Amino acid sequence: MKLFTKSKSDEDKLLEGCLAGKREMQRLLYEQYASKMMLVCLRYAPTTFEAEDMMQDAFVKVFNNIHTFKKDCPLEFWIRRIMVNTALKHIRNKQLLTVSYEGEEITNLPSESVNLTGYTMDELVTMIQSLAPRYRMVFNLYAIEGYNHKEIAEMLDISEGTSKSQYSRARAILQSMISRQDNLYKEHVISSKQ
Repeated sequence: MKLFTKSKSDEDKLLEGCLAGKREMQRLLYEQYASKMMLVCLRYAPTTFEAEDMMQDAFVKVFNNIHTFKKDCPLEFWIRRIMVNTALKHIRNKQLLTVSYEGEEITNLPSESVNLTGYTMDELVTMIQSLAPRYRMVFNLYAIEGYNHKEIAEMLDISEGTSKSQYSRARAILQSMISRQDNLYKEHVISSKQ
């Protein structure tokens, strides 16, 4: 069966079907957004299994609350917000958001920005997943979801300064990882030419 395109009339039909509780329309909505939303959940979850669990819980919330959707924002944005909130709730319930020590030192940080070309989305998601949970949450919320530090502080029950500090550390750790990967690749190329 053909998936709906992003035209407004098709989205309206999809919404109407979901509001009426039609399983076929719910399946189509799920199929249309599942791969994008899985990427959202993967950025927050430490494992693929937990990301799948988060996504399934979030889609249940989507279908249970579809009647609250207001057409003043895109449907994808509304679904993404539910995914993020569900991911944060999962992490909170597992008590993985312990505050990192503020004086923690990160050594060998690159001062320049790094080039992300040549990295696949899977490689970048894997690097983000390797961050400590609090760093991962703040990085995702700020750099990818677009929340400001005040909003993040409220969402995670931390100070705005802590949000800024942890975002800075997460960014520095990711830059360091990318620099190490680049150096390993350069060393490999040099040694293979000899």
